[in-house]
Amino acid sequence: MRLGGRIAAAEEVLQDILTQRTPVAMALRDWAKAHRFAGSKDRAAIGNIVYDALRHRSSFAYRMDDDSPRALAIAGAVWGCGVSLEQLEFDSEDKHSPAALTDDERANIGGRIDLSSAPDWIQADVPEWIWPAFENNFTEDAIKEGQALAKRPPLDMRVNTIKAKRTDIATDAIATPLSPVGLRHPPIIGFGRHPDVQSTSDYQRGKIEMQDEGSQLVSLLCAAQPGDKVLDYCAGGGGKALALAADMLNKGEIYAYDIDKRRLAPTWQRSERAGASIIEVIAPPAETLPALKGAMDRVLIDAPCTGIGTWRRKPDAKWRLTENALERRRKEQVTVLDQGSEFVKVGGFLFYVTCSMLAEENEGQVYAFLDRNKGFSLLSAGEVFEERFGVDGPKPWSEDGLTLTMTPASTGTDGFFFAVMERTK
Repeated sequence: MRLGGRIAAAEEVLQDILTQRTPVAMALRDWAKAHRFAGSKDRAAIGNIVYDALRHRSSFAYRMDDDSPRALAIAGAVWGCGVSLEQLEFDSEDKHSPAALTDDERANIGGRIDLSSAPDWIQADVPEWIWPAFENNFTEDAIKEGQALAKRPPLDMRVNTIKAKRTDIATDAIATPLSPVGLRHPPIIGFGRHPDVQSTSDYQRGKIEMQDEGSQLVSLLCAAQPGDKVLDYCAGGGGKALALAADMLNKGEIYAYDIDKRRLAPTWQRSERAGASIIEVIAPPAETLPALKGAMDRVLIDAPCTGIGTWRRKPDAKWRLTENALERRRKEQVTVLDQGSEFVKVGGFLFYVTCSMLAEENEGQVYAFLDRNKGFSLLSAGEVFEERFGVDGPKPWSEDGLTLTMTPASTGTDGFFFAVMERTK
């Protein structure tokens, strides 16, 4: 496909996403099924245009003075993928190309509109309704944090130390800055694409797992010890349970539970491939779960949340998020915190994690929980962070000096919140 055809295809996909609210991955998959002539490089290029257009939807629309799928697709090609104005001279004889650029489009692509004069939420590419909460959390750094959330993410992997060392992996990936078991392919440039890691022998043999460095750090911050009894109360697909098993040298007990059977389903196969024999999957209805109350050394609650910290990878989610959804997640967080805390033994630790970057879902929930539960005390996660990862590398953001928020701007990771509480009575 020529450039014009790729931009026209991106416009078609964006039309589907913006008018039908189709998730981006599904919209791209449906387009590819209907256009089987498109090769893998074409599909990657179209995906890059679409994802960049969604990551920067507000700022691109402002700079183009137009929020239509066409304008966003052109902007995604120019400001996301590095296409020059000269390259946008579409072939009028090519039926797959968009219509020729208008004079206004040319002027806007040339920089007629200055983004610095836009409202802060547009500069940050954060939805307007949530900007006050976002700005309240990050104050003078809010625009920088929002812009970092709109950049392309790296492709991170975790070396499964049950089976391999980082030096054993045959890859051109680089070591992650903080995680001692992480490998990274930097963000792609232009129309490029990341390697298909899941087709490699190292992945198939369970030597590596796909996991953002932030998620790796959260697992390592739990400091689980060999022989511990650990409950991963919102285990999902099991990524953190697998990381915990490796950190525990595959010695002890890990119970992976999730209220959603469908999310939990991959954990059986993933733990078998990784050789993580200490993981026991508990699917609802969990008749054996009550027997674990008050017996766990560590309970990890990776709570349901808005997922703001994953906007680099799921940019369509930022524009689908609503106030009602935020309120639902906050209620769910209260529930899982209260329920999960019952499993911690006296002297044990409760870890609260989200992939959000809002105080309402993070510090607010922790302090409200502590008000409800006088038998728990908040410990300093910052001290643990420095012990495990040193004092010279990137530092997470912290409002209270105790809890941590990793962000693309501060640590180069997805957004993750982490707090640790000890049960004292």
